[in-house]
Amino acid sequence: MNNHGQDGHQVVWAVVGTDIGPLLLAATDDGLVNVVFHATDTVRDTALDRLASRLGTRPVEAPLAPPLAEAIGQVEAYFAGDRQVFELPLDWSLVSGFNRQVLRELASGVPYGSVVGYGDLARRVGQPGAAQAVGVAMGSNPLPVVVPCHRVVESDGGIGGFGGGLEAKRKLLALEGVLPEPLF
Repeated sequence: MNNHGQDGHQVVWAVVGTDIGPLLLAATDDGLVNVVFHATDTVRDTALDRLASRLGTRPVEAPLAPPLAEAIGQVEAYFAGDRQVFELPLDWSLVSGFNRQVLRELASGVPYGSVVGYGDLARRVGQPGAAQAVGVAMGSNPLPVVVPCHRVVESDGGIGGFGGGLEAKRKLLALEGVLPEPLF
């Protein structure tokens, strides 16, 4: 397999250390395409294999590549408390249909330091009975942190699930001032 997909685009990646553990960031020429939690060597390799099969090209490590370098800088600034809004081109090619619609609404309509319920998000995209489907969309989010699925919570005040684990969700919500900092 070569390093360029069917459309000739290259996929580049890097692992960034954060307060919630290592994150794998991957980008195409169109923008950030994937963020993966707990990017140990094994998780990283599995994620890169999945990206290669989905995008038709083997990702190459290139942290200084233009779309990726900007994403790394913005993610680091977010975790340092210096950035509240990600201003990055996003490549939505790993998600489609209802899931893409929900994630785009989440990215544009739920700002830093706020939360939204699964049912509320379903109503925002015109599907008021689709709270469970919104949960599925959050679980399929290929761009967590940047597309802030950590800001989606249960209507009864529960924290809800999170692909990165509940500890990571709590840390992200604490970083944004939604929850108090964990005591230990």
